[in-house]
Amino acid sequence: MCQLLETIKCKDGQLFNLQFHQKRFNLARKNYSGINDVINLAQMIKIPAECKSGLYRCRVVYDETIKKIEFLHHRYRQVKSLKLIEDNQINYRYKFADRQYLEKLYAQRGECDDILIIKNGFVTDSFTANVIFFDGYRWWTPDTPLLSGTQRARLLEEGKIFVCRITSADISKYQKAGLINAMQDLQEMPVIEITNIK
Repeated sequence: MCQLLETIKCKDGQLFNLQFHQKRFNLARKNYSGINDVINLAQMIKIPAECKSGLYRCRVVYDETIKKIEFLHHRYRQVKSLKLIEDNQINYRYKFADRQYLEKLYAQRGECDDILIIKNGFVTDSFTANVIFFDGYRWWTPDTPLLSGTQRARLLEEGKIFVCRITSADISKYQKAGLINAMQDLQEMPVIEITNIK
């Protein structure tokens, strides 16, 4: 059985969006591993003293049980361009610790900073993030993500982004795109001009 992963933002000793990570963690253990008991992430995660200042990725690796919890210093990378990559076989319903398939797609980015994966004509995700598009009034996220991210879930619940069907042909209708994940919300995400999606 493949191991799964939760990546949780830890900034200055605080864990972010923990309720959304807990919900996905519970669902993955139940649906993927057939486990019904609940492990409380807040009780299991102990932030080391040296990680209580600054920005870190808390990585929880698990299957039926938690296998490893580690804290990695995080630095935001610059993303200004996206390469459209078509792959109709990809399946990333669960957040797998093994990302070899995604890494092979990412290696096809050429001179672009990241990729935007198209599956059966529909926009899905980038290498490490859900994508959102700005139409001049609102931010929209595709209803066909490979993985329903925790940041995406929170922003949808708060009414800060909205969901719709987006095909590769629809991309040019928008003004810009943003990449959101556990580590970056609307304020911290990279913003890409639509003309830089190729």
